[in-house]
Amino acid sequence: MTGKAEFCARTNVSRETLAMLEIHAALLRSWNRSINLVSAGTMEALWTRHFLDSAQLLRLAPPARRWVDLGSGGGFPGAVVAIMAKDTTETVLIEADQRKAAFLGALSRQTTGFKVMSERLENAEPQCGDVVSARALAPLGTLLCHVHRHLKPDGRAILPKGRKVRDEITQALEHWRFDCETYPSETDEEAVILSIGGIRRA
Repeated sequence: MTGKAEFCARTNVSRETLAMLEIHAALLRSWNRSINLVSAGTMEALWTRHFLDSAQLLRLAPPARRWVDLGSGGGFPGAVVAIMAKDTTETVLIEADQRKAAFLGALSRQTTGFKVMSERLENAEPQCGDVVSARALAPLGTLLCHVHRHLKPDGRAILPKGRKVRDEITQALEHWRFDCETYPSETDEEAVILSIGGIRRA
């Protein structure tokens, strides 16, 4: 089974949604030659390593009228969420790097018209998301500063994390209080996804 076939089998997306994701994939391959959007070594496994990895967050997130993705880079998970939840959710992607933001703008124009903000997270106007996501952006303690700024008080943060997650949680608890649920990743046996709410400073 190819990566795209596996993605389709596990997500059951519509043909319209798949067509938009194919646009995302084509743009990524084109732009990645000059801008480091994702590691070149992961491009062969694009549909599982990036698309399916992003799509699984929708399964764990509560219903969201507004989803905010921090440090969106190549559009993971934010653009995938914007495409897959296009009928129910307004999606905002915040990316400080001007070149990456230009890529996201091009992708937005060719797909769902999701909002792209090219600003530093600490300077961007708070976005009041029902859900905030961020992938491979910063250690949890640092990340929660930005999540707290852009998340509604009763919202949830959905955050993929790697093998050092326990250390990150311990360090984050030095400065923050939160409730945290942990789920295994569908795409990486060493990774987990955190669902975090009730975020407040210690």
